[in-house]
Amino acid sequence: MQTVCYDGMEIIPSKIVCVGRNYVGHIEELGNEVPSQMIVFSKPNSAITDAPAAAGPDDVHYEGEICFLCMKQELAGVAFGLDLTKRELQDKLREKGLPWERAKAFDGSAVFSEFVNFDCAAHELSLELSINDTLVQAAGAAMMIHPPEMILREVTSFMTLNDGDILMTGTPAGVGKLTSGDRLHGSVSHGGNVLASKWWTAT
Repeated sequence: MQTVCYDGMEIIPSKIVCVGRNYVGHIEELGNEVPSQMIVFSKPNSAITDAPAAAGPDDVHYEGEICFLCMKQELAGVAFGLDLTKRELQDKLREKGLPWERAKAFDGSAVFSEFVNFDCAAHELSLELSINDTLVQAAGAAMMIHPPEMILREVTSFMTLNDGDILMTGTPAGVGKLTSGDRLHGSVSHGGNVLASKWWTAT
């Protein structure tokens, strides 16, 4: 089973619960409609990896996200995460009204920094993602259609979150194709103070 790091401990998430189309800017850049209700999908434990991979037959796109690790069905830790997406495949599946798992839940599609404790309101957090020293994504949780606290309430209304499970809260505008050799730096901050960050090199 794959693990993530939380407050210096190795944690095994049983699942990753994700929210789609949660920033208006991202919805507009992909030409999608604003959903009438929260879009929720999941990734298995096997999706977790330490190294984002761009190589393969399908184009992989990066999506930076504010992510939370849950304990006792509460938001306990925060990290920067990458929701890697096979975009062309996702578009084909969506056109046919089929589930997204082949494009969203494949092995290696979830990448995380270390999860750390935070003592602020979750909707006050913000993220940044730079690729090859160029800022490509920057947004605050206050820009979300469904803020983190609302996501937690909605998900736990129909699903049990086990200790160590992860919530991925959606990506802002600025997504794009990942290329082998890209250097990525993602961070989550509060009031200008970086809480969690990490560098990766895409393989």
